[in-house]
Amino acid sequence: MDFGLSEEQELMQSSAREFLSQECPAAFVRDLYDDTDGFSPELHRKMAEMGWTGLLVPEAHGGLGLGMLDMAVVLEEIGRAVVPGPFLFSAVLTTLALIQGGTAAQKKAWLPRFASGEAIGTLAFLEEGDRLDAEGVSLKAEKTRNGYTLSGTKMFVPFAAVADVLLVVARTEEGVSLLLVERGTPGLTIKPLDITDQTRRVYELEFKNVAVPKTALVGEEGQGWKIMSQLLDAACIALAADSLGGAQKSLEMAVDYTKIRTQFNRPIASFQAMKHMAAEMTSEIEPARSLVWYAAYAFDALPDEIPRAAALAKICLSDVYSRTTNRAVQMHGGIGFTWEHDMHFWFKRAKWNEFAFGDATYHRERLAQLEGF
Repeated sequence: MDFGLSEEQELMQSSAREFLSQECPAAFVRDLYDDTDGFSPELHRKMAEMGWTGLLVPEAHGGLGLGMLDMAVVLEEIGRAVVPGPFLFSAVLTTLALIQGGTAAQKKAWLPRFASGEAIGTLAFLEEGDRLDAEGVSLKAEKTRNGYTLSGTKMFVPFAAVADVLLVVARTEEGVSLLLVERGTPGLTIKPLDITDQTRRVYELEFKNVAVPKTALVGEEGQGWKIMSQLLDAACIALAADSLGGAQKSLEMAVDYTKIRTQFNRPIASFQAMKHMAAEMTSEIEPARSLVWYAAYAFDALPDEIPRAAALAKICLSDVYSRTTNRAVQMHGGIGFTWEHDMHFWFKRAKWNEFAFGDATYHRERLAQLEGF
């Protein structure tokens, strides 16, 4: 059995790393920290030209028609470079929702625009209860003669201020349903929220009698949770891939620093404590890599394995990325805690990834239920 990447995937990985090293260095990330939206339309356009925004989009709609494993390869490099922006939420989650449940008209209207980078989507799911199950959805979508009227609040919606369309998880008479809401729809208010990781901007959305047409419904009314549960698995795998790249980069930064930092007239890399830290980080990252690739492969080819593999990947990478960045900061010493040093970008991304879409504790409980423990 071949447990490695294909030649095409290895080429994609190397080209992505080279591209991001030029287009998204740490200085660029630092600049976007001070940007109002934390987003570069120019970088998004260039990523679209590389074909990344259309990786999952079927060829019939202008995309490459590839799978989650290919996307995981790109997301690993995006995490390695801590790329700011809505890529994961648009090119993965919103795109997959339309592929799985969108009508022919919705696919025609949005998928080519997602693939070309012309449009951006995001997911409006969480509410004040911060629950990740169907019972946590309380935003109401009341049926009207012409469609639906939405009333309620969504929390922590990624990059809502730059998204062209929002995939809103709402509760209709029939149950949980998914609706497409364009950003400029009357009655929708978008408020920025403070968050530690400025590469992942989030917003509070308030819906006050927001009217959308019947054509906004994605999938069947009341059947939205079937799609949403698949999106949550995809989010776990995508975040795990992002975390893998970030963990690898954090390790490399720490090791490089210990080679140039000297104490007692020799590099601190020669100290046993530094060697042990680096060895521990490596011993966790390498098996985690296989787990991410397996989860992404399962999403493409083993539907029965998806929930279990996604939970395992999220558990493992939540822990590994957090521990790796903690150790990397320690290996940098006092400078690792300062704003001037770039290490805090990865440290903060690790914290965001750890808790987004359920932390390790949540997914351990979920895995126990899946296994019948």
